[in-house]
Amino acid sequence: MKTVEIFTDGACSGNPGPGGWGAILRYGEHEKEISGGEAHTTNNRMELMAVISALKLLKEPCAVTLYSDSQYVCNALKLGWAQKWRANNWMRNKKEKALNPELWAELLDLCQVHSVEPVWVKGHAGHPENERCDRLAVAQSQKYM
Repeated sequence: MKTVEIFTDGACSGNPGPGGWGAILRYGEHEKEISGGEAHTTNNRMELMAVISALKLLKEPCAVTLYSDSQYVCNALKLGWAQKWRANNWMRNKKEKALNPELWAELLDLCQVHSVEPVWVKGHAGHPENERCDRLAVAQSQKYM
C-alpha cells in the first residue's frame, strides 16, 4: 500500500455561513493542493468535505495519515463515534440525531477503502500545512461573500 499524507482544514464565516475547505495531499516528493466551498454551510461540514475530497482523489487503496485541526473529525474517526452513529441509524444518543450523516456515510465508506490514521494538530499554531490549508479554505469562503 502506498503511504500518503493528507492535511485538511475547513473555514466558515458565521456558522452557518459562507464556507470553504482546503487540503494538501503528499505522496513522496509529490504534492497536490485542492479546495472548494459553499455559499451556506457550517465549519464542520467544510472540515468533512476537505477529508472526503482528498480521499476521493486517491486512485488505489492507500495508508493515509490524516492531519486535521478538527477534533470533530479526528475523534469521530479515531474513537469510533461515527461508526456508532451509523450503527444507531445516525443517532448520537436516544434523543439527538448525528449531524451531517450523508457526509459521515461517505467518509466511512472511504475509510473502508483506505487505512486512515487521524492525527489532530492544533489550529493556528504555526503548523505549515495546516496554515496553508486554512488559507485555501478562507480564500474559498470569501468567494461567497
